[in-house]
Amino acid sequence: MGRGLAALAAAVCGLLLQAPAQAAAPHPSWSWEARPTGTDARFRGLAAVSRSTAWAAGTKGTVLLTRDGGRSWRTVSPPGAGGLEFRDVKAFDARHAVVLAIGEGEASRILRTDDAGRTWTEAFRNTDPKAFYDCMTFFDHRHGIALGDPVDGRFRVLGTGDGGRSWHVLPSAGMPPALPGEAAFAASGQCVVSSGRHDAWIATGGGAVSRVLHSTDRGRTWTASATPVPAGDPARGVFALAFRDRTHGLAVGGDYRAGQPSPHAAAASGDGGTTWATAALPPAAYRSGVAWLPHSRTTAVAVGPTGSDLTTDGGRNWHGFDTGSYDTVACAPDGGCWAAGEKGRIARLGRSGR
Repeated sequence: MGRGLAALAAAVCGLLLQAPAQAAAPHPSWSWEARPTGTDARFRGLAAVSRSTAWAAGTKGTVLLTRDGGRSWRTVSPPGAGGLEFRDVKAFDARHAVVLAIGEGEASRILRTDDAGRTWTEAFRNTDPKAFYDCMTFFDHRHGIALGDPVDGRFRVLGTGDGGRSWHVLPSAGMPPALPGEAAFAASGQCVVSSGRHDAWIATGGGAVSRVLHSTDRGRTWTASATPVPAGDPARGVFALAFRDRTHGLAVGGDYRAGQPSPHAAAASGDGGTTWATAALPPAAYRSGVAWLPHSRTTAVAVGPTGSDLTTDGGRNWHGFDTGSYDTVACAPDGGCWAAGEKGRIARLGRSGR
C-alpha cells in the first residue's frame, strides 16, 4: 500500500484540502502553534525528542532538526538524497537518529546519523525488487524493526540489534498470510509501532478487512485481528496506530481520497489489539496519524489533511479542534507534542494560558 500511496499522493494532496472542515472544537484551549520551517517539503516522518528538540523527514530527501522548540530549523539532509522520499524518522536524542526512505527496489533505504545530521551512514539498501518498505519502530536504543509490504504473500520485516546501524530480514514463518490486496500505508511513520521492549503492532488496509497484527517477541511471530475500520479498497484501512502500553491502543484511518466518506475512522482496543471497538464519535474524516499525550491514560490527538481531533476518554469520542492539514503527530516524554505535514508545515501543540 506504500506503493499506492506514493503513486497517488501528488494527485490527491491538493484535493484533500477541499474536504469538509471539522466541527467546532469543544476544547478551544488546545491549538497547533506553527513553527515555520522555510521549506515546501511534505513531512510524513516526525520524531519528538522533547518540547525543544524534534526531527522531521520528508520529500526531496529533506531532514530537519530543531533544538529550540521550532524557532529555528537546521537542514541536516543526507548528501545526495534529493531523490529519496523519507517517510519515517526515529530519534534517540538530538544527535542520534534513523531515517527510512520508501520506494521500489533500491529506493527503499535506511540511514543513520550519530552527530546530529552532520554525517550519515547508509545502513540498509533494499535489493529485492518485490520489496517496498513503509515504516519502522524501536523498542529501545538497540532493537527495532522496519515493515515492508507483503513479499510472496507475507509482510516483510527487517530487524536491527545495534540501533539501526545494520538490518537483516527476519524469518517469515511466524507471519500470518496477507489477505489479497492487503498492505501497509506509508502515510505517517505509524504503520508499525511498539510499546515496551518486546511488543509491536502492524496496521493494514486494502484487504477485505483492515487488520492489526501483534507481536510479543520483537517481530518473530505475529497474530492477526480484524478491526471495524472499513477496508476493501486500496485507499482504505488503518493508517496509524498508537499504544500507550502493551494493552491500550488506538487505530485511525479511513479513505484517504478527497471527497470520499470515512465512517468509523477510529477504533480502540483494551486487550493489546486482540479486539477493537469503533469510536462512538469518530473523527469526521480520514486521519493518518495518532499519538497519546504523555502521562495521560485517556487523552490522545489524531491528525489528517482536513483537521485534528482530540479524545479525552481513551478513544471513545473524538472532537475536532483544528482544520489545518497535518499528516503525522508525535509526543515526547516531557509533554511536547508535534505535528507535521505538507508545504513544510510543522507545529507544536499548545494551550492558552501556558
